[in-house]
Amino acid sequence: MAGRPREFDRHEALTKARDAFWSRGYEGVSMADLVSTLGLASARIYAAFGSKEALFREAVALYHAEEGGFATRALAEEPTARRAIERTLLEAVETYTRQDRPQGCMVVSAATNCTSENAGVREWLADCRLRRTASLVERIERAVAEGELKPDVNAQMLGDYYATVLHGLSVQARDGVPKKRLLAMIPIVMQVIDAVGM
Repeated sequence: MAGRPREFDRHEALTKARDAFWSRGYEGVSMADLVSTLGLASARIYAAFGSKEALFREAVALYHAEEGGFATRALAEEPTARRAIERTLLEAVETYTRQDRPQGCMVVSAATNCTSENAGVREWLADCRLRRTASLVERIERAVAEGELKPDVNAQMLGDYYATVLHGLSVQARDGVPKKRLLAMIPIVMQVIDAVGM
C-alpha cells in the first residue's frame, strides 16, 4: 500500500517561496528552484498555488501583510503626515537591512526587468509601487486640509519625492549601503516637509 504524501505547512512553503522571490526576483527563481526550496514536487506546488505567478502574487501579499506592511501601518496609525513619513522611512531602513532577510524591498526589486512573457508581473508590481506613491500623496493632501502643512503645498510633488526616497532606500540597501548611512539621510530628507509645515 503506497504511503500518502506527507502533509505540508502551506504558510511555511509560502514563506520560503517569498524569500526566494525576494532574494532572486521573479525570473531568477525557476520551478526547479521552487521544488528544491519548498521540498515539494512541482505537481503539489501547482495543486496548492495554481501557477508560479499565482504563487508569486501570494508571496507578495504575504510580504505586504508582514515585513512590507510598515508604510501602510505608519500612514494609518501616526497622527501627523510628518510622523507617518518619518516612521515609514525609519522602518524601511530597518526592514531593508535586516540580516535574517533578503536586502531591500521585494516589491521594488523582484521584477523591474522581465521578458515580454512576464510583462504582467512587472506591470502588477509597478502598479503596487504607484499605489504606495498615491497613499503618500493622499496622506499629504489630508495634512494640507487639516492645517498641518501650508495650503499651497504641492501634495503630488511632495508625495512623489518621498516615494522616490523610499524606493531609493531599497536600492541602496540592496547594493549593500550600511544601515547607519541610510539612517543618516532621514533627518536631511525630513527637512523638506519641515519647510512647508505650519
